[in-house]
Amino acid sequence: MRRIHTLSAVFLALLLFTSLLSNFSFSQSKLPPTKFPVLVTSCGQSTGPVRIKAVFKRMKLEPSLQTYMITDFASAEDLKKAKETGSSYKTLLITMGTSLKGMGAAGISIDDEIDRTSKLIEEARSQGIIIIGAHIGGIKNRAQGAAVGDNTDELSIDAIAPNSDLLIVIKEGNTDGRFTTISNDKGIPMIEVEKLLDLIAEFNKIFTK
Repeated sequence: MRRIHTLSAVFLALLLFTSLLSNFSFSQSKLPPTKFPVLVTSCGQSTGPVRIKAVFKRMKLEPSLQTYMITDFASAEDLKKAKETGSSYKTLLITMGTSLKGMGAAGISIDDEIDRTSKLIEEARSQGIIIIGAHIGGIKNRAQGAAVGDNTDELSIDAIAPNSDLLIVIKEGNTDGRFTTISNDKGIPMIEVEKLLDLIAEFNKIFTK
């Protein structure tokens, strides 16, 4: 009788392991096929693209038509022109988060930014370009740390996150679970890291040429 119980326990353990392995493989398979070249921009004129550039530089990648390009005001026309010249982008990375100073210097509003990036996303979709929404600032850069009455960061998130194929976030900026909720509700895979430089390992995993 004891032998039967032992065999049953082993069988159940193997079954559980197989199930966990299957679930792990499934979660990995959900990640979209992100490839170079990448067009990087922001929705809100924040310093997000500059921080992404720092990660790429640590990966020993320099801006080029084969790797990545950073354009503050990337537009749908940029994607169309790249396609026409035979150098189509494979991935569009939009950082979420705003800079009132940056938008003010450019003479634009968050509405202008949402309009620009919405058209950008629409064109990316038409070309089959993978869209990554990245929030790489902390919670202090969200509404919780903004000036009274400033909800531009949240508007930026609303415009980009639900329309992404993959979300990349810094854990400290997701302490309220905002991005986790969007990920679960929309079925969008999400990569969450502790700090910016942790993206080096993640980018090396997900990006292919």
